[in-house]
Amino acid sequence: MEELTTVQRLAVWALPILFAITVHEVAHGWVARRLGDPTAYMLGRLTLNPIRHIDPVGTVLVPLALTLMGGFIFGWAKPVPVTWENLRNPKRDMVLVAAAGPLANLVMALLWALAMKIGVLLADTVHWVALPLLYMGFAGITINLVLMVLNLLPLPPLDGGRVVAGLLPDRLSWRFGRLEPYGLMILLALLIMGWLGHLIWPPVSVLQGLLFNLLGL
Repeated sequence: MEELTTVQRLAVWALPILFAITVHEVAHGWVARRLGDPTAYMLGRLTLNPIRHIDPVGTVLVPLALTLMGGFIFGWAKPVPVTWENLRNPKRDMVLVAAAGPLANLVMALLWALAMKIGVLLADTVHWVALPLLYMGFAGITINLVLMVLNLLPLPPLDGGRVVAGLLPDRLSWRFGRLEPYGLMILLALLIMGWLGHLIWPPVSVLQGLLFNLLGL
């Protein structure tokens, strides 16, 4: 594929990033509602309208800056509120709610891979349709796998941290949860020092390769 200009790169990545972040959050709220907590539904957060989920910094400024710099791309949306006391089995159900976001990203990566496959099949006949599908499909696969792996890091308040907290015995879970106020600072420190990419890219590359092989891309 040809090298894109800055404007083209922004156009290609905008939709996949918005969908990746929005569907991730909706998945949390949808599973929480199924397990007894209607908070996200009552606040109008079970919608694919990205405006309801946009965080000005995490959804717009950070991904925009990273896309322009051509570096490691990630972002976040406004977290979907979950009232854990409403869940039927709070400790177990919080694990399921937390895992729903990364799982949604995996499903979206597969769907974008299918879009890319369609682009490959149409490349020789309908070039103007195939090219956007190829570029956006690759972007969609990448951003969704990055968000999935990133969120599965065992660091609160990331989804992986909440899964670990839910699986640990109560006393260890409480101690582990005390890391949460420092989680974002730890994540930013890893990013600044260049270590975050080294943690994220190996599993992302493996999963990307598996998807490509699965669909013959």
